[in-house]
This record gives sequence, C-alpha cells and structure tokens, in this order.
Amino acid sequence: MSETTLTAGPSAGSSGGSRPVRLPPKARLPEFVVAACFVLSRRRTVDWMTRRHGEVFSLKVPVFGAAVTVADPQIAKQLFSANVDDVGNIQPNLSRLLGSGSVFALDGAEHKQRRKLLTPPFHGKSIKNYEAIFEEETLREAASWPQGREFASLEPMMRITLNVILRAVFGADGEQLDELRRIIPPWVTLGSKLAVLPSPSRTYGRFSPWGRLAQYRRQYDAAVDRLIDTVRADPNFETRDDVLTLLLRSSYEDGSAMSRRDIADELLTLLAAGHETTAATLAWTLERVTRHPEVLHRLVEEAATDDNEYRQATILEVQRSRTVIDFAGRHVYAPTFELGEWVIPRGYSIFVAIDHIHARAEDFRDPLRFDPDRYVGQRPPTFAFIPFGGGVRRCVGAAFANVEMDVVLRTVLRHFVIDTTTAPDEKVHSRGVAYTPKAGGRVVLRRRPTPLA
Repeated sequence: MSETTLTAGPSAGSSGGSRPVRLPPKARLPEFVVAACFVLSRRRTVDWMTRRHGEVFSLKVPVFGAAVTVADPQIAKQLFSANVDDVGNIQPNLSRLLGSGSVFALDGAEHKQRRKLLTPPFHGKSIKNYEAIFEEETLREAASWPQGREFASLEPMMRITLNVILRAVFGADGEQLDELRRIIPPWVTLGSKLAVLPSPSRTYGRFSPWGRLAQYRRQYDAAVDRLIDTVRADPNFETRDDVLTLLLRSSYEDGSAMSRRDIADELLTLLAAGHETTAATLAWTLERVTRHPEVLHRLVEEAATDDNEYRQATILEVQRSRTVIDFAGRHVYAPTFELGEWVIPRGYSIFVAIDHIHARAEDFRDPLRFDPDRYVGQRPPTFAFIPFGGGVRRCVGAAFANVEMDVVLRTVLRHFVIDTTTAPDEKVHSRGVAYTPKAGGRVVLRRRPTPLA
C-alpha cells in the first residue's frame, strides 16, 4: 500500500487542513508489464487486479498516466457526486478526436452551460418526434436482410443508428445525407481505434492513420458547413425539430449562439457517442435473445401489444451483462481528493470500471445469468447500473438511445421471426472504444407474412 505526504490546501471532501496522499494498493509487477496487460485487455487486467488488491487500486496506464480504478458502486457514487471544481473530465479525452467545441472538451461552468443547451433536444417530449424515424430506418435496412440465412447483425445495426442520427440529429436528407453516410462510417471505425492510442505530434501525411482521420474531418466540416447553410435557408426553419436546427435556434444565457465550429464538433460528439454504442447494444440484444428462447417468446408476445416493460427490461439486462463502454473517467484538479478511505493527489485519473460493477454479486443475484426479470416492476440500483456513466457527465443522449433501441427491437420483433440457437455465446470483441459481439451478433431471421401489430 502506497502512502505519501503532500503539503497542500484543504482536501476535496474534507473539512479543511491538509492530508497526506494515501493511494490504493498497486500490483507488485513492473509498471510496464501492468501497462501492457491493460492495453491488451482492460477487462482482464481489472478482473485480475480486483481479485488481488480489492475494488480500488492504483496503476499507471498508457495515455492517461497515473490512475486509480474503482469497481465499487458506492465509491463510484462519491466520485460522480463530487464538486466539478475538484474532479473534472478525464484528461486526455475524446475531444482530441472530436474537437475543442465538443462537450468532452469542456469543464466547470462551460460544461454546465453547454449541457443546458443540449438537454432540450433530448427531452422525452422531443424524442417522441423521432420514433417514426427509428421505425422507418429499421424497415429500410431490413428490406435487404437475407431470409433464413445467418448473417451478422452489427453492421446493419450500425447503418440504422447512423441514418437515425443523420436524420434526427443532423436533419440531413438528399445529397447531404448521402455525403455524410460516405464520410462518417470510416471515420468512426478509425477514430474508435485511435481513441485509445497516444496522439502523435503530427499526422505524418494522408497515408498515416492520423492523416486519414484529419482528411475525413476536413470533409466532414465542409459537409456540415453546407448543411448549416441549407437548414438556415429552409422556409420551415422555425418549425423543424432536428437537433441541428434546435441548436441553431438556441442561445446561451448571455444571448450568444454556438459557433459553427462548436456545432460541428457537438454533432460529431453526439454521433460518436450514440452510433456505434447503440448499434453494439442492439447486436448484443439479438445475440442474447437467440440463446434464451423463453426471453424471446415473451418479447414476441409483448411486441403484439403496446406494452414495452419486458422489452425495456431486456435492454437493461443486455446493457448490464454485455457492457459496451467499460470505463467512465475523471481527472483530479483539487490538491487532493478523498475517495473512500483513500486520498488521491492532483493530476491523477480515476476510472470507474463499469463492466466490473455490472457483474457484482452483491447487487445482482447470479450476475452471470441473463435475466431481464431483474427489472420487471423495479429499476436497477442507480450506481450499480451505469451504462451511460454518471453524475454531471452522464451521456446527454441516454434517453434518445433508450427509445431508439426500444423501437428498433420492437420493429424487428413485429416483422421477423427470430430463430433460436444452441451455439456458444459470442465472445466479447474490442473495437477500440466499444465492445461488440466478436462474430457480429449473428442471427437468422424470417419475414412474417403479416406483422404482429
């Protein structure tokens, strides 16, 4: 157990005075070995560390440096509830890919103001307007699905979620929709891989991964700039309900508006946060229900009605048992920050191991069992279930993603018979940021002669 004295001002969360730094235990292995293990498999490293050292431990990892990892929901609650001046967004963060105008780049008052601007478009009443888009895009993509033959569902789900975001968030259609469809998928694929690597001092030209990413970004910026001009010139500008238009019509408390660059960064952020992750959850849902006939049977029965309680419970259980984003992070800005029995110094990163928290037997009975009934008639425990993160940095599009997954799954259930399988569970595969079914969520579907509803 490491313990160091640090002369500093009042500790975060304490009544005053200075306290010595008291770091959680760390592995006795050389730091480069632990770092290599973390890069090769974050999840296995966390599992091994928690078994050896408990649910709070120290380590040094590439990109982020000195860090503390938390796998206890009560300590995660303390972190998520902390003063934003004491702990802010993880550094470095996804803004190095998404731009300085992204909400990921902001902290403190700036972050609060931006969140206030972004929240209305993702309010429940606003999301209701997008349900028709969710269903339309599912049916559009499903028109080309093979009948009675196994195929990977991940890529089709990626196309559905991309088109949903481009229409509901970007408000794109026609040529501009086609242009963004061409630019964004390779950007997302490449960006997801580069997000977990250190940023180089320069891009090394268009033949390097970072150079290609920069080239995609230039194409994206030009496309969004043209899209903003088109939206502003629309005679129906005042009645449009896409997120881009709502952002163009909104303003901060001082009357100023978001710049074009900030809007482009923010739209890209919303896309990056809600495209691959939502598609991965949907692919995992199909992978799970095909291996649990009793769950699928109940879902089909419910799909013929207007109810969605069991469908929502199933989505929650997929998010718990097949967590797509495994970490939420914060950065310590206070001289010291009290975290449970530990005192963490300024400059440290703190990671919350979401997938490990989701697998705690203390909060989820028989956690390895896939059981949507956990949530029928009750909600999951708040800080033991955090697929969208927590606190002031919880995903602003969580409600949007939840309704989207609900409608997409309902549409598939109503229009297709889903075959069950006795095949082994698909393994978890890292795409960089998100974790997906290794075989792509393979499924066999047959179109129903008559939709259920």
